[in-house]
Amino acid sequence: MSSQDSKSTGPAASGFSRRRLFGAVGAGAALVGVGAIAGNATATGSESPTSDVVEFRGDHQAGIVTPAQDRMHFVAFDITTDSREEFVALLRKWTDMAERLTKGEETFEDGAVGAGEYKPPSDTGEALGLAASSLTLTIGFGPGLFDRFGLADKKPASLADLQHFPADNLDPARSGGDLCIQACANDPQVAVHAIRNLARVGFGTVSVKWSQLGFGRTSSTSTTQATPRNLFGFKDGTANLKAEDPQMLDENVWVDPADDQAWMGGGSYLVARRIRMLIESWDRTTLKEQERVIGRSKGTGAPLGLTDEFDALDLDSKGPDGPLIDADAHVRLASKEELGGIQILRRGYNFTDGSDGFGHLDAGLFFIAYCRDPLTQFVPLQLALARTDLLNEYIQHVGSAVFACPPGLGESEYWGSTLFA
Repeated sequence: MSSQDSKSTGPAASGFSRRRLFGAVGAGAALVGVGAIAGNATATGSESPTSDVVEFRGDHQAGIVTPAQDRMHFVAFDITTDSREEFVALLRKWTDMAERLTKGEETFEDGAVGAGEYKPPSDTGEALGLAASSLTLTIGFGPGLFDRFGLADKKPASLADLQHFPADNLDPARSGGDLCIQACANDPQVAVHAIRNLARVGFGTVSVKWSQLGFGRTSSTSTTQATPRNLFGFKDGTANLKAEDPQMLDENVWVDPADDQAWMGGGSYLVARRIRMLIESWDRTTLKEQERVIGRSKGTGAPLGLTDEFDALDLDSKGPDGPLIDADAHVRLASKEELGGIQILRRGYNFTDGSDGFGHLDAGLFFIAYCRDPLTQFVPLQLALARTDLLNEYIQHVGSAVFACPPGLGESEYWGSTLFA
């Protein structure tokens, strides 16, 4: 596990920390802050103000194999400037801000209370008094970025808009983007605050194309985490790759400099898919049919015919009605056994965005996967699922994007420095 995924506790070493707010703004404001922290801890179950800080710099970007946090705010941007210098300046500023935010500090030194009353504060302030909450910020570059700034010869062959898969019903307004930022934290307000402030200072250089809030992680990226459940009630991501297996990560997640573009060495490719779950139809389906569709027990998460969640898939055993795990069950089609060893690192989240105007929940899975090569890993996987997966009766893919996430940062490096150097 690389250095950015190790954690340390305690206040930030320098700068204006959210956790040092009380001494900075006086006793009266401190009392308000104490109430805010207590209320937040009660409402969200977030940690105390000394919660863990995830290292921002390291061999790989944080937020990929970092133990998956409970909340997410994902945003895709389009670039609105033709100036390479202006865009690189924004990446430098974003990097400084992101490093401060992940330490639990405000976006800039003067923050929300020291900017002066006759100009807007340099931090929006809604995270004052909140802990860092294991915030990670991960950046990715979309295919369209390489049509600008003289970067065409640095575009990786694997970075291409995903093909149209059978039954896709993609909304262009929820797809694509020139770049993305993924914010994950254990407090939703911390994640939203980070994206809000990064988007705010990007005005005039980038514009938000689409964004997605997520709650309740739907995968475990560490052996220290229990397997969570998706909105269909099933355990999700039992066989996911884990941070504690560096060999598998090297094989399946991290790009080797010799793969294609050297600037991507140590990076990874992010695939995002917004998957609408047809909740009402699923909720009227019998338990037996639900388990046949997935291929696992709803209660234990065990493969059908077995008893423990982590029992190896038995794809050959048969019962009186045929294979114990249906030939088109989701777990069979998505398994490495059926895919010739293909594996990806999943890092998705549940979402609920109100109703669709017809009384149906607009809810589902915001699927995020990291892989070494989307063309040889994600595309074959999705094709196998798109053709015959029994789950397709109950889901619909409505958004899609792919991004190249550069490697982690050394001291004094900025997001994208390997690309723009």
